[in-house]
Amino acid sequence: MIRRLHRWPGLAAFAMLALLALSGAALSVFPAAEKLASLQANPAASVAEVAARIQATLPGVEQIKRSPSGRITAYWFDNGTPGSAIVDPATGQAFGSADPNQVERWLTTLHRSLFLDDTGRLVSAAGAAAMLLLSVSGILLVARRAGGWRRWLSPVRGPLAGRIHVELARGAVLGLLLSSMTALWMTASTFGFLPDQPASMEQPVTSGSSGAAVASMPLLATTPIDDLRELTFPYPDDLSDVFTLKTDRGTGYVDQGTGDTLGWADLSVWQRATETVYMLHTGRGASLLGLLLGVMALAVPAMGATGVIVWYAARRGRPSIKTNAPPSTADLVILVGSEGGSTWGFAATLHAALSRAGRRVHVAPMSAFAPDRTPAARQYLVLTATYGDGDAPSSAKGFLDRLAGLPALQAAPIAVLGFGDRSFPRFCAYAQMVEASLQARGWSVLLPLDTVDRQSAQEFARWGRTLGEALGISLELDHRAVAPATTSLTLVSRRDYGEDVQAPTAILRFAIPRIGIWQRLSGQGFARFEAGDLLGIVPEGSSIPRFYSLASGSKDGFVEIVVRRHVGGMCSSRLTTLEPGQSASAFLRRNPGFHPGRNRRPLILIGAGTGIGPLAGFIRANAKRRPIHLYFGLRHRDSDLLYGDELVIWRADGRLLKLKTASSRADRPRHVQDAIAAEGTVFAAAIRSGAQVMVCGGRDMAAGVAATISGILEPLGMSTERLKEEGRYVEDVY
Repeated sequence: MIRRLHRWPGLAAFAMLALLALSGAALSVFPAAEKLASLQANPAASVAEVAARIQATLPGVEQIKRSPSGRITAYWFDNGTPGSAIVDPATGQAFGSADPNQVERWLTTLHRSLFLDDTGRLVSAAGAAAMLLLSVSGILLVARRAGGWRRWLSPVRGPLAGRIHVELARGAVLGLLLSSMTALWMTASTFGFLPDQPASMEQPVTSGSSGAAVASMPLLATTPIDDLRELTFPYPDDLSDVFTLKTDRGTGYVDQGTGDTLGWADLSVWQRATETVYMLHTGRGASLLGLLLGVMALAVPAMGATGVIVWYAARRGRPSIKTNAPPSTADLVILVGSEGGSTWGFAATLHAALSRAGRRVHVAPMSAFAPDRTPAARQYLVLTATYGDGDAPSSAKGFLDRLAGLPALQAAPIAVLGFGDRSFPRFCAYAQMVEASLQARGWSVLLPLDTVDRQSAQEFARWGRTLGEALGISLELDHRAVAPATTSLTLVSRRDYGEDVQAPTAILRFAIPRIGIWQRLSGQGFARFEAGDLLGIVPEGSSIPRFYSLASGSKDGFVEIVVRRHVGGMCSSRLTTLEPGQSASAFLRRNPGFHPGRNRRPLILIGAGTGIGPLAGFIRANAKRRPIHLYFGLRHRDSDLLYGDELVIWRADGRLLKLKTASSRADRPRHVQDAIAAEGTVFAAAIRSGAQVMVCGGRDMAAGVAATISGILEPLGMSTERLKEEGRYVEDVY
């Protein structure tokens, strides 16, 4: 519900909000510029002193105004001709034109009413209401995405556009909340919905005379010039008229003949509140705050653009289900947790088969789980992948929190199907967490937890037949994976290692393909990538892609991977026989969970074999000379010291602070965890200073490394589990 409240108003009002934000940001500059250009009065001076000086130089003065910036403007008539000028409060002399800035006036009209008078004011108010709704819903969504209010400021993962969207929101949301609420208040005041009109006073009884000196009037003499807003002189030859003084505290009347104060009216609470709101919104009287709010407003167009990109990418990442039943009438609901989009394909196949069997089926992301919107549902099916080390995939964010927050148990039974790769140590771990949480909440089980390994269509069909029996229908699931869109990559160079130790390995460097304008703007395809992201290659005769961690980023100007040839491996055999000039079809998948933190704290990189690929990319990109320690396990230095020449260069230029290798086939065999154990004191010191640990390679190696590090951390009262929770221990294992 919150996501929909955030998405649709944002998409619908994007252009309007961008226009209001940009015009508001431009207007925020004028109060500061005016303050810098204004001659400031002596704070000790009184209204009487300044008014007397102006009256002496401009005998026909009728009104004096002081703006929140301190600029004082005088208005007069000279032989029936009106005049105005900015005056120097120290001398009373006019020195500048008081004509309003035409650009500022144009921007103000655009911002307040879109040149449509009252109708435009209401449209602008609707934009402010949309901004308020987006700010509140955005705060809630960031908290849910981060895992709670305590982690609201924690780093986020995901595609670049999504990360930019969240980071801009964090920086600007308080200012946007303030701007939108004050805009709505000002609109309500303009249309008379607030009781902030000045209180009426009886016409003061005057002496019927004139001639009192301005400098001798007690009310004017005791009012500091900084409190002045407006002083209006009596109309010439009208003995019943009075001096009218408006200040920050209220309005007073002075007899022009005696100088006595005839009456005073304090500002009401509502008036003070409205004037404070005006100051906060416009920056008039608080120019630095206005500039800050203007800078925050500049985030709105960028957030709108990144929001559109995120929405469009989400739509592209899932199949279009034209016959998707409305949630209110569906009798079966399929909830999908997907990171790369493949699980959506299985959900589409299941939806089609169930629909053919006569069921009304609604498919939705797990993040949109809301049983109150599906009152007719008789069964729920959860199809979910697992991200990283047991985390929720992107379309399942917040599902467990929603489940825990349900006020009552649901009668409809549920079944969970997990998707993953058994070669990973935490195969379908998130699906297991979902199943356990459902059982803990007392949900009835339609089917026990089942899994699908490596997108196996056969395993999916088997589960479908079991599901059909539970539903009392015949269900045949013939899933045909949609091949991902690929790009041809041309090999430009290769370096071979490991033949002497029966581990043939190649560092393959491809040219970055030609990138279109839209790809550059949106960051799609190979327009923007980092070391640690994944290069997907679908071998001939298979629909299942193989993924290789990138050893380069787009700023390096090439695409690089490290591949070891496996006996019988369709993909590795093909890649390791490529020659420069030949091509391979590939696609890119982001892997933000395996990127170094963006700080200056030490970085500990641990890898073995081809696992050095992304680690080498991190070192290559270390232009800021962050302290990096590399622990690298290999078979023999003379045969498979991958990136050996570069490691020497990187150490010399400061990109790599320390290198420790462990050779399993040397005269004194060691594994990478042995190299870590030998430096336990140094390793512990780095952890105490806030270091991040990144491990890449085989799962057996990773398990041995984790055990060794646990032994080092235990005396410190720390653990790898705690570091993982803090985002300081991440793995990319296979």
